[in-house]
Amino acid sequence: MIKRQALLMAAVAAGLSMTAMAETAGTWTVGVGVGHVEPDSKNGNLGDIRIDHIDPDVRPTLTAEYFVADNVGVELLAALPFHHDIIIDIPNVGMREAKTQLLPPTLSLQYHFDNVHANVKPFVGVGANYTTFFKERSGVEGLDMEIKDSWGVAGHAGIDFKINETDAVRLDARYIDLEPDVKLGGEDAGTAEINPWVYGISYVQRF
Repeated sequence: MIKRQALLMAAVAAGLSMTAMAETAGTWTVGVGVGHVEPDSKNGNLGDIRIDHIDPDVRPTLTAEYFVADNVGVELLAALPFHHDIIIDIPNVGMREAKTQLLPPTLSLQYHFDNVHANVKPFVGVGANYTTFFKERSGVEGLDMEIKDSWGVAGHAGIDFKINETDAVRLDARYIDLEPDVKLGGEDAGTAEINPWVYGISYVQRF
């Protein structure tokens, strides 16, 4: 057991000693990939109407990051509109399928670690998300639905697997605090607790 622990510690120390070059100030990266939005499984109520669940969706994404200091970058996430079906349970009516589309641009401040492994660079970040909703439909004839635009905090973490000095494959995950107000028939109905995880894979190029 002692020998195994010693070997493990030696391996970790060897990995940490393979220091990768820092992302220098003034560097740009651009990433093209796909994002999978997975809303929370508990989405709250709109008055007497229960939000049963919100379906996930996958869309192309684009990121651009500028390093304001060594290893410290400011990243903007953009995407094509996500489409979500919203299953609602209406008393004395039953299940109905509402719909919406949304755009979730997110601005994050990120720190990239450079002392792990030459070809692996993890990063963490935190920022602000602004989600705008459009083309809402309640699924009930004659009942208008409006989901208000919403601001929220977004956490971000990921790993870049370097292919060469300029290119990498990125795996990442974001948690977005997203709880927009909803109107039904022009009246305030409550808050939708969406709070999604966004999982992504992308190809990132450094300039």
